[in-house]
Amino acid sequence: MASPNPHRTLGFAACAAAGALWGTGFFFGKIALAEMSVGHMVFYRFFFAAIAFVPIVWMHRTHIPARDWRLLLLGAFLGVPLQFLLQFKGLSLTTVAHASLMVGTMPVILAIGAAIFAHERMDRTGWFSLLASTTGAALIASGGARNTTAGGPTLAGDLLVVFSLCIALFWVLLNKHLLQTYSTWVVSSYTVCSGFLMLAAYTPFVNGPPPVHGVSLKAWLALAASGVLCTAATTSLWNWGMTQVPASQAGVFLNLEPLVGSVLGIVLLREKLGHSAMIGGLLIVLSAIVLTTRSRTTVRSQVPA
Repeated sequence: MASPNPHRTLGFAACAAAGALWGTGFFFGKIALAEMSVGHMVFYRFFFAAIAFVPIVWMHRTHIPARDWRLLLLGAFLGVPLQFLLQFKGLSLTTVAHASLMVGTMPVILAIGAAIFAHERMDRTGWFSLLASTTGAALIASGGARNTTAGGPTLAGDLLVVFSLCIALFWVLLNKHLLQTYSTWVVSSYTVCSGFLMLAAYTPFVNGPPPVHGVSLKAWLALAASGVLCTAATTSLWNWGMTQVPASQAGVFLNLEPLVGSVLGIVLLREKLGHSAMIGGLLIVLSAIVLTTRSRTTVRSQVPA
């Protein structure tokens, strides 16, 4: 068994920070979607993220063999245009509360995927923590006040968000594989910039030229925040955290997303939080504490056929 990782606590902290910042993504996305299409909103999100990463690409120029380039470009395609276009198309068809509820399924999807593809084996405490955390995410999303008139939730929107999370699983596992060879900065910056170039080739052809005039300052600020904070910063934090902790354990911190989204709704959108949502937030916090202090994950060695 491998010796304890001295940066394990920092790895969990990085994943927690990424999960919290991701929690602001739907909030900023809704602001931008009020003034532009899904394709244009995603384009500008990654435009600002790519700008933040360009200096890092320049400072970390790395020779990458063709085989690894194929993996990196596949991860960029899955993690940027495909995942985000589907996810925010789903958000445009449902509510922030429902989208957050669907994100609550991601830790379980990630834990199962890590067990199958990365040969990680989590103990019963870890699985119990994931179940409790996902239950907490469901309680938060269901405990908030919902608007059942125009702009209410739809099954199609909810399913698109879930499907985007299944795609995100393969992006996470591909990144974890690449991080065994390349630094966090290389994987993060190259992936985001490559993904943006794919969006730049796709978006104008399908959605027309991205709007420049007629967009409010509020929307521009939301787009910049979603690019720099919710994409560039989160990708870097998450990828570094994944080099320090197992993917199955890191997944619990994705449930900070609905927690942060609920807080934003209360403070900025004047939404009310019911007792069930308060209990859900407590479950998420306690699950994270138990997972990081009591649970252990082992990696099964692959036996050649």
